[in-house]
Amino acid sequence: MTTGPEFDCTLHSAVRSNRNPLRVFQALPLESVMVLPAHNKPDKPGIWMNFDNTVSIYQVVGTDTGFMEAAQDSFRLLKDAQDQFPDWPRIFYLEVSGHRSPTRQFDEDFVEFQQEFWFSTIAPFLTCFDLPLTGPLANPDEQRNDLPDSLVVR
Repeated sequence: MTTGPEFDCTLHSAVRSNRNPLRVFQALPLESVMVLPAHNKPDKPGIWMNFDNTVSIYQVVGTDTGFMEAAQDSFRLLKDAQDQFPDWPRIFYLEVSGHRSPTRQFDEDFVEFQQEFWFSTIAPFLTCFDLPLTGPLANPDEQRNDLPDSLVVR
């Protein structure tokens, strides 16, 4: 087992500090983004090298997967993509099956997962991403590649 830095994700930290995690990521005009995927979501989950030297990450969160497991799975896929294709632009596609109320809204855990957790923890390490809650978004900043060795969610 390797030791190294951890990413300590304290949920709601952006809310407690009065920062808006959604402020940084926004739908941008196509001409303002340097690298956008020129293809669709992969046919099956996993990590995929694309013809344009980008990497697609595709995760499906099932009805039996809870917040913590989904968070660790997202981080593991991100870490594996960085290990396999160091510093390549990454596009993450997320699907969430179930986790909805009778009114078809996402349950609280998966609203939090796609807002607080995703934007504060996963999004900075991506060029673009597509979430069920937000649709496709581009990172207006350069993708970070300094991923920690592990993720701790408190």
